[in-house]
Amino acid sequence: MAYISQETLTKEDFLSQYQDNSRYELADGELIDMEPTGPHEMVGGKVATQIGIHLVAEKLPWFIPRTCLIYPFADAATVRRPDVVVLDETVLEREPLWEREPVITMGRSIKLVVEVVSTNWETDYARKVEEYALLGIPEYWIVDYRGLGGVAFIGKPKQPTFTVCQLAEDTYTLQQYRMNQVINSPLLPRLQLLLNDVLPRGVY
Repeated sequence: MAYISQETLTKEDFLSQYQDNSRYELADGELIDMEPTGPHEMVGGKVATQIGIHLVAEKLPWFIPRTCLIYPFADAATVRRPDVVVLDETVLEREPLWEREPVITMGRSIKLVVEVVSTNWETDYARKVEEYALLGIPEYWIVDYRGLGGVAFIGKPKQPTFTVCQLAEDTYTLQQYRMNQVINSPLLPRLQLLLNDVLPRGVY
């Protein structure tokens, strides 16, 4: 992750210049290059596929948009672009921007966000945990497929880790899973998923 802006941007600046460029997010007015790699996008795609199959099987009124931006706070120049986001179609009519652009401003529109960890692991494990919890998103998954997170977050030895963050009031409780462990999602209780299922083939 690299901070590359030479000047502070507003949310409107970001939308007009970078809305369609999936490399970038905005944090406190600073443009962030998320530096996605092929394996990173592969893991995100596999996670989205697993979730999507489950949503169809369960006939839930939720969907995964092809692209989506989130405003965590109304008064801050921060725009997040999760690797995967699950939206509730039944409440989107209340979103003030949705009819014109794929931007979410209310936590109740979001059922789940997923971040695939790359070099910006501090943001995924710390700041986004706070932002998504304050926004009221019921679940947040952190897929650390290379075990990049700090020892304080994933322990020793560092290894691929899948973290399920479940909202309790306004904070998340965290449950971690390693290889060959069935992941328990309170939001999707019948989902059968292993970390192994979403890793790049042959990596581990």
